[in-house]
Amino acid sequence: MIDEFAKDNLHGRLRRDREALLWKLDGLSEYDARRPLTATGTNLLGLVKHVATVEARYFGEVFGRPSPQPLPRWQDSDGSDQWAAEDETREQIVGFYRRTWEHADATIDELPLDAPGHVPWWPEPFSRTNLFAVMIHVLGESMRHAGHADILREGLDGRTGLRPEQETRIDEEARAAHRAKIERAARAAALVKAERSPHTM
Repeated sequence: MIDEFAKDNLHGRLRRDREALLWKLDGLSEYDARRPLTATGTNLLGLVKHVATVEARYFGEVFGRPSPQPLPRWQDSDGSDQWAAEDETREQIVGFYRRTWEHADATIDELPLDAPGHVPWWPEPFSRTNLFAVMIHVLGESMRHAGHADILREGLDGRTGLRPEQETRIDEEARAAHRAKIERAARAAALVKAERSPHTM
């Protein structure tokens, strides 16, 4: 009973984060969906592509159920799963993600939480694992990257939230005042720290 509750709960959270990640692409131009938004090149469409690849591997080959869509070998990974090439369309990447959901969901639905799996890119003895541990791991990855996407999208146009019904219109004046208050607090704390520890200056 507890196993089914745990599986349903984790699976529901994974579904929520998948939709949140895709929502971050809504309404963006082709350029904004793809362009690097951090010094290391992190971009919104690349996050979707990366998380799709993560799910395809962990809910596929780890349990002897390889993704029906060919994937590069893990050890040959060159970071190309984290950005979209010019000949890859948004529709192709989103479609890959949605097909991955179907394959991953079938694995989750058909296997018990203690079903054994093997993650060859994890060190021993951790490479021998089970569905429960993999669900926790993939959920953590999905949440982490959905959070990245949230921050990137906020930087583009102020949109935040998990789903459309939670979105609120941004009051730019209130946001600027809030940011200024946090900046003042940070500067004041740094000044107090410097005054208490003059030898660190």
